[in-house]
Amino acid sequence: MPIAPSTTTSSRLLSLLSMLQARRDWPGGLLAERLGVSERTVRRDVDRLRELGYPVHAVKGPDGGYRLEAGSRLPPLLFDEEQAVALTVALRIAVGTGAGIEEAAARALTTVRQVLPSRLRQRVDALEISAAGPGGPQVDTGVLLTLSAAVRAGEELRFDYRSPGRPADAEPGPPRRVQPHHLVVRAGRWYVVGWDPDRDDWRTYRADRMTPRVPNGPRFAPREVPGGDVAAFLSARFKGSESADAWPCRGEVILDLPVAEVAPFAGDGVVEAHGATRTRLTSGSWSWAALAGALARFDTEIEVIAPPQLRTAFAELSRRATRAAG
Repeated sequence: MPIAPSTTTSSRLLSLLSMLQARRDWPGGLLAERLGVSERTVRRDVDRLRELGYPVHAVKGPDGGYRLEAGSRLPPLLFDEEQAVALTVALRIAVGTGAGIEEAAARALTTVRQVLPSRLRQRVDALEISAAGPGGPQVDTGVLLTLSAAVRAGEELRFDYRSPGRPADAEPGPPRRVQPHHLVVRAGRWYVVGWDPDRDDWRTYRADRMTPRVPNGPRFAPREVPGGDVAAFLSARFKGSESADAWPCRGEVILDLPVAEVAPFAGDGVVEAHGATRTRLTSGSWSWAALAGALARFDTEIEVIAPPQLRTAFAELSRRATRAAG
């Protein structure tokens, strides 16, 4: 049984592992110089890492050296603080993806959280994520932690906000304020859902456009988001609805296409076979014009079943297309 390394040796092993992870090849002499030890000690430390399961390979050449390769089993991993925060955020999102990895992600999150320093654990515990999705603009980790801390503490946020279309380097307008209740991820974008005391209404802000100001404002009494479900509330707002999670404009058509060609592009619409080569589609949008335009993209004959407003929208769309063509 190998003898456990001393505290000094353990610290040096962590430094050596961190260096091997930072670049592909390391000459043995340079490692020794950086660590302040002899090359013989470096060889011993490399052997200890191999015993722990790290596949450190010797590199042949005039200087000699070492390379950390992929192995056949997973050894203990080393993360800096920024990586730990990023990993925690990713695991929290993965728990709610519906991709079949929720249980494994939850166990991994528990494992990572247990070994975090207390001050870092308090910061990442403040991340309350309600939904998830891929892609989207990046948000500074510090901003996310600040927003999450305000949500958890129940403190009013003061912030600058870059409106859509406004250049990133433009002078900010007057600061805004909101009582943040939820930090939510939807379709890869982070949103703050909160109560705006100036407008006396609920508002949604994109986190990547927010620059928090310090200090935070006063504490506030928590409110319940309309309907009690923040994900459903946000979905309804994106559909242009103030209450129910449903499109305000909804119509029914028959498309001259088989179901197999309609279903992949129907979004949240309801698709039914209407004979062997036709499809009945019930779909919605935030306006009748938008719904007509969305249905026209199927590039086939369309029979409008209901309602009359959809027929009117198609007629107006036809007039616009004629003017555009002429």
